[in-house]
Amino acid sequence: MNEKLTHFDEAGQAWMVDVGAKAETARRAVAAGTIRMRPGTLALVRDGTAKKGDVLGVARVAAIQAAKRTWELIPLCHPIALTALEVAFDVDEAASLVTCRAVAECRGRTGVEMEALTAVGVGLLTIYDMCKAVDRGMTLGDIRLLEKEGGKSGRFVAEPAA
Repeated sequence: MNEKLTHFDEAGQAWMVDVGAKAETARRAVAAGTIRMRPGTLALVRDGTAKKGDVLGVARVAAIQAAKRTWELIPLCHPIALTALEVAFDVDEAASLVTCRAVAECRGRTGVEMEALTAVGVGLLTIYDMCKAVDRGMTLGDIRLLEKEGGKSGRFVAEPAA
């Protein structure tokens, strides 16, 4: 693992990393996160009966849009032409939570970790926005990179969550 922060030059000034000399390779990143809510709120989400409509369908579209615009949201990210983005939601009634999982792929000079993480974050925030009228106590959490492939640093797989 690299011990140096790459978004700072020798003088400590923020800069956009020069990826021009890097080879284009297949890149893939998987991220996930959760939103916990009251059981009644979860039932509205699961059944598609929330006042604003299909919560998970809207959250999926929002996640996809966000991933495509990550470079506009995170100041030092490069614009990336995603070749694929999958966003899935899993409803866990026992834990009263929804898990969002995003898989981002591209062929490029820099990774797609930020795109996968942004998709998850915005997908979860969209669920919050659509359900806040009935449950302002929802909590988002555990947003993290699960794995990444491609590039000079190779493969990364996160340790299982505690």
